[in-house]
Amino acid sequence: MTTLKLATGAPGARILGLGAYRPRRRVTNDELAGVMETNDEWIQSRVGIAERRWADDDETLVEMATAAGGKAIAASGLAPDEIDLVVLASASLRQPIPGIGPQVAHRLGIPRPGAMDLNAGCAGFCYSLGLVSDAIRAGSARNAIVIGVERLTDVTDMTDRSTAVIFADGAGAAVVGASDEPGIGPVAWGSDGDQHSAIEIIDSGYMAMAGQAVYRWATTKLTEALTEAMEKAGVTAADIDVFAPHQANLRIIESMTKRLGFGEKTVIARDIVRSGNTSAASIPLALSALMESGEAKSGDLALVLGYGAGLTYAGQVLRLP
Repeated sequence: MTTLKLATGAPGARILGLGAYRPRRRVTNDELAGVMETNDEWIQSRVGIAERRWADDDETLVEMATAAGGKAIAASGLAPDEIDLVVLASASLRQPIPGIGPQVAHRLGIPRPGAMDLNAGCAGFCYSLGLVSDAIRAGSARNAIVIGVERLTDVTDMTDRSTAVIFADGAGAAVVGASDEPGIGPVAWGSDGDQHSAIEIIDSGYMAMAGQAVYRWATTKLTEALTEAMEKAGVTAADIDVFAPHQANLRIIESMTKRLGFGEKTVIARDIVRSGNTSAASIPLALSALMESGEAKSGDLALVLGYGAGLTYAGQVLRLP
């Protein structure tokens, strides 16, 4: 039997650069209160959001993804032609064919890369990060870019306060390359398909969510995935400098933080307060914000977890670039 030749010289992968794009329009809770039965206290007490960003017509998925991706490439120090894999994570593509991965790659000046779209709901960024890091370690790619981008306002009923106050738009990106010392831990991922209808786009074309069911699932089941991600990476909660879960609900973030027992030194990402729930874009947006503010720094160890429609989840331990 012939033995397959395995890749050598690429024992690990790491994030080389991050980038983010936030739409121009800020929408406050008071603005929403003017068009629906809600108020600032009601929204902040339930989900922790003070404002969110909504994309204008010219801020398309391709435009936002290209903007975030360009920043990530610039931060990585690589040239576009050094990237050979592009994974675009999104749950809000209105037109599935053609995919936007190849379009964004072309806009970024990346010549003839492997390019695809991936939909794992709000876990899309972490799923994509797991795929590209494994591809690099296997020798299937040299460098890759992962972009999470959403226009959830396209699939949100603006008369339904249970969803309209939560969902938002934006894009975040990460360039990933080979590393002698691994900077992305093994992914801990899975799904609970028996609850697939908890988050779905219904016949009207709008998002519907069983909020209480998702909240119970996230606060009772997902700490197991976080623990598994740390165990696979060989670290403990005491080693984690930054905790950046999907920015779905501030109450969920606080519950996870308490259950995992993080110490005072751990920075907790709370980007949801000013960005809303941006699905597959939320984790790179949150990490970029923490690094821009100085709350997180290069070399910090971050624990991330994406979770959402499917129901899907995926978590990793990362070394920040």
